Amino acid sequence: MKKGKSNKSVIITLLIMTLIVLGLITYLKIFKVEEYSTTEIPSQEISTIEDVVIPEASIPKSLPPENSEPDISNKVFSLPPLDDSDEFLRKRISLLSKNQDLSVWITADDLLRRIVSYTDGLSRGVALDKIFPLSPPDGKFTTHIDGENIWLNAGNYERYDRTISAIVSLDPKMLAKIFHFSRPLLETAFAELGYNIRQMDGIILTALDQIIVTPVIYEPIMLTRESVTYKFADSNLERLKPIQKQLIRSGPTNTERIKNQAAAIKKYLLNPNEI
Repeated sequence: MKKGKSNKSVIITLLIMTLIVLGLITYLKIFKVEEYSTTEIPSQEISTIEDVVIPEASIPKSLPPENSEPDISNKVFSLPPLDDSDEFLRKRISLLSKNQDLSVWITADDLLRRIVSYTDGLSRGVALDKIFPLSPPDGKFTTHIDGENIWLNAGNYERYDRTISAIVSLDPKMLAKIFHFSRPLLETAFAELGYNIRQMDGIILTALDQIIVTPVIYEPIMLTRESVTYKFADSNLERLKPIQKQLIRSGPTNTERIKNQAAAIKKYLLNPNEI
C-alpha cells in the first residue's frame, strides 16, 4: 500500500511539474509576441508607407522683414548647429504659446529631428507617436450599442480637446516665420533622412494637405468590431489615412480647428509677403 501511495504521489508530482512547465512555456510565448508587437510597430508603419512617391514642391523664401513691429523675426539670429538646436528652438516656440501640454512636448531631445521625422510621417498619412509623443486622450474610449449597431460615443470627442488646444495655441503666421529663419536647420535635418530641398518643401506641404482634406463628419459614426479593435463601418472612412481617421475620432469641432490651423500655416508658407 505504501508503495502504491508513493507511485501516486510521484505521478501527481510529475503532472503538476508538467503543467507548470507548459504554463511557463505558454507565458513566455505570449510575452515574446507582446514584446515583438510593441517594438516592431513603428518599423511596420514606416515600411508600409515607404513606397509612396516623395512629393516635390517649392516654398517661396521670405523677403527681408520690414521694421514695422517688433517680433522674433526682426532680430538677427546666428543659427546653432543642428546638434545644439534644442534650446534655440524651445525658446522661440515658448514665445508663441504658454500652453502647458506644448511645453511638455518640446522638452524632448533632438527636437528638430523629431519634428522633421514626424512631419515626414504625416505626409504619408501616419502619426509617428513614438517619435514625437503628444498628450494621450483623456479618459477611456466609449461606444454605445443600439440593437445590433455599435456607435462612436460623442463623449469621446472631448478626450482630444487638450491636444487640439495645444496645437492651435501656436500662431500660424509666427510658425511660418520660424520656418523661414530656421530653414537651414530644417534642410540639414531633412538631408539626414535623404531628402533634397524640393522634397523637404513637398513633404511639409503634403503633411498639411493630409490634414486639410480630412472630411468633417457631423453625423453619428457607426463602428464595427473585430476582436478588441473598432473600425469605421463606412468603408469610405475606413479607407482614409490613419492620421485622418484619428482626426475624425476627435470630433467635428476639433477636426475643423486643426484643418483651419493647417490651412493657415500653408497660406503663410506659400505667401511669405503676408507674414
